[in-house]
Amino acid sequence: MNLFFEESGDFKAGTVLSQAGEAYQVELASGKRSKVKAKDVLLQFTSPDAATLLEQAKAQASEIDLEFLWEVAGQEEFGFAELGAEYFGHAPQATEAASLILALHNAPFYFYRKGRGRYKAAPETALKAALAGIEKKKQQAIVQAAYVEELKQLRLPEQFKALGLQLLFKPDKNSIEYKAMVEACSALQMNPARLMLATGGLPNAKQFHLSKFLLENFPKGVGFPATDLPVLPENLPVADVQAFSIDDVTTTEIDDAFSITTIDENTVKVGIHIAAPALGIRPGDALDQIARHRMSTVYMPGDKITMLPDALVDIYTLGEGQTRPAVSLYVTLNTQEWQILATETKIEAVPMSANLRHNDLDALVTEENLANDAGEYPHKADLALLWKWVQVLEAGRMAKRESFGLKPEQTNRVDFNFYVEDDVVSIVRRKRGAPLDKIVAELMILANSTWGKLLHDHGIPGIYRAQGGGSGGWAAKMQVRMVTHAAPHQGLGVDQYAWSTSPLRRYTDLVNQWQIIACVQHGVTAALAAPFKPKDADLFAIVSSFDAAYAAYGDFQTNMERYWCLRWLAQEGLRQVDAVVLKDEVLRLLEIPLIIRLPGMPQIARGAQVRLEILRWDELDLSIEARLLEMLTTVTDEDLEDVAEEDLEDAGAVIDVGATETGTETEVGLEAEETNPSDVDIELQVSSSVATVEDEANTSSN
Repeated sequence: MNLFFEESGDFKAGTVLSQAGEAYQVELASGKRSKVKAKDVLLQFTSPDAATLLEQAKAQASEIDLEFLWEVAGQEEFGFAELGAEYFGHAPQATEAASLILALHNAPFYFYRKGRGRYKAAPETALKAALAGIEKKKQQAIVQAAYVEELKQLRLPEQFKALGLQLLFKPDKNSIEYKAMVEACSALQMNPARLMLATGGLPNAKQFHLSKFLLENFPKGVGFPATDLPVLPENLPVADVQAFSIDDVTTTEIDDAFSITTIDENTVKVGIHIAAPALGIRPGDALDQIARHRMSTVYMPGDKITMLPDALVDIYTLGEGQTRPAVSLYVTLNTQEWQILATETKIEAVPMSANLRHNDLDALVTEENLANDAGEYPHKADLALLWKWVQVLEAGRMAKRESFGLKPEQTNRVDFNFYVEDDVVSIVRRKRGAPLDKIVAELMILANSTWGKLLHDHGIPGIYRAQGGGSGGWAAKMQVRMVTHAAPHQGLGVDQYAWSTSPLRRYTDLVNQWQIIACVQHGVTAALAAPFKPKDADLFAIVSSFDAAYAAYGDFQTNMERYWCLRWLAQEGLRQVDAVVLKDEVLRLLEIPLIIRLPGMPQIARGAQVRLEILRWDELDLSIEARLLEMLTTVTDEDLEDVAEEDLEDAGAVIDVGATETGTETEVGLEAEETNPSDVDIELQVSSSVATVEDEANTSSN
């Protein structure tokens, strides 16, 4: 005797070897033996043999007309034997019964299972919907297969163009386009981004990096909503000065300027003027919400995403020939001893006589020319006086820094400015510590420190940068952190440091400007009038949000600078380049700030210059491979000093990118504030965890 039975959702047939009560010992065609319960048995038959029955039943099941079978079944529940008699017109043979069971079981859209061997026909509406779904899937499968073939031929299907970059970054994983892309990637052994690049769905690697950043940080786009703009206040006193700014040629958000007024032969009043958007933007209004959402201007070589709408920036930027609102710090100075006699903060309108540009003056305003009174350029006497004073300011900070137990700061590093036009990049070297840089840096640090003390003295909180005095090991203690109370910044050598000099570009500075204005306007009652009170939870939230946003923006800029470094290699057609050894296997090219790791490189002293052969690079994953050709120079003291600022002792100072690394900033890196001359480059240099003046002050002039 043979049995046709169900086991674990599958139908099998075998020969009975023995029976014990309600159980059978069955031998399958494969020779395997199985214990079958009587309740699982659907058919008992003597012929044909078990293997033949299964083979014939499967063949017949495929020939059964399911629509006719569904019509015959009616709407009542039935057993397969009952339906078999109706369908075949006679009591079904074993093979026919088995084929019917297989057909019923394999057509769940037509028949609902109600028990072992029992079924019920699906309602007509449900069946039609199910069949329509099946047909749709069949058609989709055909379309998907066509997409796959096109992609495999490295052609982008027309329908993919409308999806843009959504397929790469925020795909609908149930869509046939996404499934086709995954299937094609698997066939071609290629990742989705590289496939889109090869098919033209991605115009270039730059668009990939930019789009990824925008979708993560600006999912609604970088445009600004329509917002009413403030009007300039008309009741501000006009300062009796002729102020000038110092910026790169690309700078549009000019938020700091300077002036000098002679009082007598040995006394001058130096004005540090900061654009005052806080007079027109109020906490909680629409413009504030825009600035708070963005937290900062985003910089990248060749472009930027501003924190505030251009129309608003145009109102408050300190443009040449305009008179604009400013929060001014006046420092009365003895020019014999370079002593600060008094400081005063005013809210006023400041006439701008000039916007000086690094591109025009860097070659003229040199230490040598300043020392010899050589060259002709605007505000020459003012710059000469400021240059003498800022050297004294720097010396005082360095003494304070050393009193904290830190080494003297070195300023002979080389910065790199990126300029991009029509996708052609130029990377310009310029030595840090140049007179114009140092003038801006020292005066911004003085303003931030002075206004930080002003907030503290009035008992109102601000957003400060602090370094040193933390808990944990030395590295933890020296990390730069944001706090809402006055605390020393040991790296800069100041007792407090509150970001206040870039309110057009950084939300923290806008917040601090509101607090500073409260101090100026309300004096001893400032604590009652200031927008943010001590231990204000909203202020803590701003600090947290700013840290997160600024870190993301910094990482993006680093990636884009690395991308443009690789583009520069392709543009210049270079295969052999010179590099300086930073540490162990990590090198930096001399002409551009591209960091390369060479695993297995022989041990070479830090500061040594070597020649590399560039083997290949990838603009998509930002990796680069090179090999060492020869050593060019031995290490000099100057080399070691230059590399000291590019210190890589902290493991986190280098980012792994494939088999290579790219330089980033440690905590210090996000300190870039006042002196970087380019609107498109808050350079995130590789450095130690101890902040330098340019690190803390190198973006305000943007």
